[in-house]
Amino acid sequence: MSAAGSRGALSALKGVGGRLLSALPALFGVLALTFILMRVLPGDPASFFVSSPTAGEAELEIVRQRMGLDHPLPMQFLYYLRDLATGDFGTAMTTGRPVVDDLVERLPASLELTLAGLFLAVAIAVPAGVLAALRPGSVFDHGVRVICSAGVSLPTFVSGLLLIYIFYYWLGWAPDPTGRLDIFAFPPETVTGFLLIDCLLAGDWDTWWSSLSRLVLPACTMALFTIAPLARITRGSMLAVLTSEFVRTADAVGLPRWKVIVTYALRNALIPVVTVSGSIFSTMLGANVLVEKVFSWPGVGRYALDALMASDYAPVQGFVLLMATIFVFVNLVVDLLYAVIDPRVSLS
Repeated sequence: MSAAGSRGALSALKGVGGRLLSALPALFGVLALTFILMRVLPGDPASFFVSSPTAGEAELEIVRQRMGLDHPLPMQFLYYLRDLATGDFGTAMTTGRPVVDDLVERLPASLELTLAGLFLAVAIAVPAGVLAALRPGSVFDHGVRVICSAGVSLPTFVSGLLLIYIFYYWLGWAPDPTGRLDIFAFPPETVTGFLLIDCLLAGDWDTWWSSLSRLVLPACTMALFTIAPLARITRGSMLAVLTSEFVRTADAVGLPRWKVIVTYALRNALIPVVTVSGSIFSTMLGANVLVEKVFSWPGVGRYALDALMASDYAPVQGFVLLMATIFVFVNLVVDLLYAVIDPRVSLS
């Protein structure tokens, strides 16, 4: 490797390290805020996990000790930080298992759903935004803007229930919304945790088709509220790029129109689209709680919601920390994609 290449690699590593270090205070703030909010919720969490509704104070005190609630709040936080430093996220009272094991087991289901929804949204929104920018003021352009407004205004759980009613109850095209797999199907051996990929690795096409058919409706629900911002930012960015000097120059020298749009205009318009896609992915992963609940999807969102309703602190805190970490990682990936799309952008 040349000296210039070594300096570039070192500069990139420093940029990555700097971004990771700058994220530590934000992660600590998320930890502290979540910890305090969970403790100020009304009610006694120990009362949810006693064996009898008529349990006495002695039994409640035993449960409080198991949950670590018998210490002052500052000591509880210090103990929590100590456990996190050793990789111990605590034990979920609702499942009786370590929170880390529950999150690792359920995270692939949430990622599979979120990635499927984002892929579907990008596949629809980017071409729609480009076509709307190429024909501003047309019927298609107005239609895209109307759809964007409707997609933003409709809550995800409402659109999910509507899709279930139309395609499962009314038309009968979709399978019952009871999770990732039919109750009579046998899941393949877990390799990646992504059911579609594990079915492909096992060569089980019947199970693959069953899991895909159950993924369609929740993925469409996730995509509906994602298409709007992606299409809007693609349209606006393309309109700005199409009026720039280099595009007019490319048209003036006689380059094919498709080459001007794809090679020059679209590539330069992708940077804000990538930015929004990264933010939307993080938002989708944290906001799919209601979608997972509606479709009985066994992901981390539903896991955290069930724990929150039972005042089980450890799973909720683990979920929030996991989402914050993924958000930092996604932002770093977005920065790396900047350098791929536009060589003038560097991590340093």
